Amino acid sequence: MAEVSHQDGYDVDQIRETEYPMLKGETYLDHAGTTLYSSSLIKEYLEEMSGNLYGNPHSGSTSSMLSTARVQEARKHVLEFFKASPDHFDIVFVLNATSAMKLVVEAFISHETGSTSPSLWYGYHVDSHTSAIGIRQLASAGHHCFASDNAVDRWLETGSLVAGGQNGGSSSPAASRVSQIGLFAYPGQSNMTGRRLPLNWPGRLRRSTLAAHQQVYSLLDAAALASTAPVDLSDPSEAADFTTVSFYKIFGFPDLGALIVRKDAAHLLLRRPYFGGGTVEMVLCNGESWHSAKKGAIHEALEDGTVPFHNIIALDCALSTHQRLYGSMDQVSRHTSKLVSHLYRKLSSLRHQNGSNVCQIYKDPSAIYGDRKTQGPVVAFNLTSADGSWVKLSDLEAAANEHHIHLRTGDVCNPGGIARHLNLAPWELFRNFRAGVRCGCKNVMIGQKPSGIARVSLGAMSSMQDVETFVSFVQRKFASSASLFIRNILVYPIRGCSAWWITDGSRIDLTHNGLRWDGQWCLVGLETGAILTPLEVPRLLLVYPEIDSCRRTLRI
Repeated sequence: MAEVSHQDGYDVDQIRETEYPMLKGETYLDHAGTTLYSSSLIKEYLEEMSGNLYGNPHSGSTSSMLSTARVQEARKHVLEFFKASPDHFDIVFVLNATSAMKLVVEAFISHETGSTSPSLWYGYHVDSHTSAIGIRQLASAGHHCFASDNAVDRWLETGSLVAGGQNGGSSSPAASRVSQIGLFAYPGQSNMTGRRLPLNWPGRLRRSTLAAHQQVYSLLDAAALASTAPVDLSDPSEAADFTTVSFYKIFGFPDLGALIVRKDAAHLLLRRPYFGGGTVEMVLCNGESWHSAKKGAIHEALEDGTVPFHNIIALDCALSTHQRLYGSMDQVSRHTSKLVSHLYRKLSSLRHQNGSNVCQIYKDPSAIYGDRKTQGPVVAFNLTSADGSWVKLSDLEAAANEHHIHLRTGDVCNPGGIARHLNLAPWELFRNFRAGVRCGCKNVMIGQKPSGIARVSLGAMSSMQDVETFVSFVQRKFASSASLFIRNILVYPIRGCSAWWITDGSRIDLTHNGLRWDGQWCLVGLETGAILTPLEVPRLLLVYPEIDSCRRTLRI
């Protein structure tokens, strides 16, 4: 185990021993939900908070200026972490990736220019997180679900939306008026299967001269991708206009997110109608309703109210601690890729005694375990019994909890991926909704199809022992072994003599005293009247009795 870790640039076993005491006796396999924070991070943050006086950044005191300086440092370090030049990008701190998406779309829908035409067209990938899908509710010019990577590629090449997607309102931004804008969103990594999607789509969209692509901007949901892979924004011409991340998925702490804004697209966000404290230069209330938004840095106009400066300071601690422990995200990516390849091979090879698969693994054909460009450290699956029936997710989860194994079950906030991989038609989902099935139901079969999946995901501090523990758990608890059968039964009718063999196909009755005829007779010495034993008369073992139950006779 340590050998694999050293090859990746860090000794994960040593790191776990010193930095993650909460993992003793636990197997944590839900890093796609959140990874774990290190002891060093908490200690560094505690020292930072107890050793400094931090005031509200909106004040002018020395404590306030210290907070402002630390927030500026953190903002600079976050840009460096993503290799994003401050000349081309800015960081807007938000609660999480969902809040970042919401900030973008709320700014987009304010772009009415006096026209009565709808303002926003929205396109999204079928593998999108629920939070990204929710944007379609605000797309008054229509929306389209791209059913596959090929559908996106065709749209980028031709500008037309072909069959296979799902539309609402107008089918393409090509028919929109100049006052309308569009947004295309997709995940860098599926939060269901861990498949990694192409990162060249934003650049292709930006360079397109097709009418359908004009004023259509890109949003990359990098929350899942950034947790175990480097997100490189060093080339602004290839980067998405808006990139969303959640830092707790990368560092475990703090609970904070960010919107990384490409400055060339920032004007789209600066016309939002709402303003909060800290984002304006002046506000008039009496007599006139007028305000002037801040015209400086992008984040100053978008971070409403007091920024979560304590969390931002914690983020700066997390950045330095993570680099000290793991070196780089590229090393984390290599480490987790090796582990998940081993996990995939092991789970794929599990068989029941009749040769059937134990695990049904959901994997895109284009994704290859071990190829960091196409697959992240996630395995999505369901378990089957030897008779082909599905194992209930609640049974798996209960057994995992009993063995201190932490995983995720359900629809994992990826409705498009679930429907596609489990082959669930909309009518099936509607039928079950009417029957009371809701998100989070784990015992539901839709036409003998499971309604959710189990997901195990790895992180920087995952070890080979985690993988082996989980595989062993699945094998012991859910893989049926070969059935036992009786080849021969030995009955000893005469005590001390050899056995009578009951061969396959023969019958012998079972009484309340045991097997019939067993120990029913004995040999007695004529002179002593005592029962003879092999110790006294070894030749007794040469006596082979045989019973004919039909004739009710004993032959020797």
